[in-house]
Amino acid sequence: MNTLLSKIRFFWSAFVIFIVVAFFMIPLVFVFRKHKGIIMHKLNRIIMFLLGSRAIQVGKIDLSADMYIFNHQGIVDIIAMESLQTNHLRWMAKKELFNLPYIGQLLKLGEMISIDRESKKSILKLLNDVKYSISTLDRKVAIFPEGTRSKGQKLLSFKSGAKIIAEKLHLKIQPVVITGSRMLVDESKKTSQSSDVVFNFLPLVDVEKSSEDWYEDIQKQMQEVIDDEFKFNNRSR
Repeated sequence: MNTLLSKIRFFWSAFVIFIVVAFFMIPLVFVFRKHKGIIMHKLNRIIMFLLGSRAIQVGKIDLSADMYIFNHQGIVDIIAMESLQTNHLRWMAKKELFNLPYIGQLLKLGEMISIDRESKKSILKLLNDVKYSISTLDRKVAIFPEGTRSKGQKLLSFKSGAKIIAEKLHLKIQPVVITGSRMLVDESKKTSQSSDVVFNFLPLVDVEKSSEDWYEDIQKQMQEVIDDEFKFNNRSR
């Protein structure tokens, strides 16, 4: 796509996300908190439509999973996933995001989980937050185990946090591979191109019944799907 056109499309995408989040999503979630899951689902579907994109599901969402593990490229990952399903996930996000205008307010209203990477007690807080989310709120949790966005096709080494939480709480994990989101909105290059966002839902992993290398195996499986998507469908992560 022409560079100028991709830049214009990027700023249109940013404008759409800002307007929907600031003037519709936050006020509606604030007023109708009991219905925040369906509100997020409907409005994120509108965002995807206005971006000229679709969230495409490959495989089945396993509703028996306690935690969903995703690779991460940007805010579109969350927008597209929320547009795909109504099972309002409790996303884990670094605490700095909770202090941002609009996005931070939305994270707080959605009761998302804050991660403090500098605190030595952060893993204890996460354990309590995840346990409370699953047992009391009846909400599944979602995490990006890479910890940050990567620039290439190669997954970054998974951080240990998700592994510790899953093993301590005996969770069931479903890995999910996202492709196409960076092409749709590339926040680092500030470009946007026409692209659907594809979610490949991999088989459920019951941590309690799995081998000691289950976490490493998940990363290998996810990398294989990323490589296959690029090789056979020319779709990058």
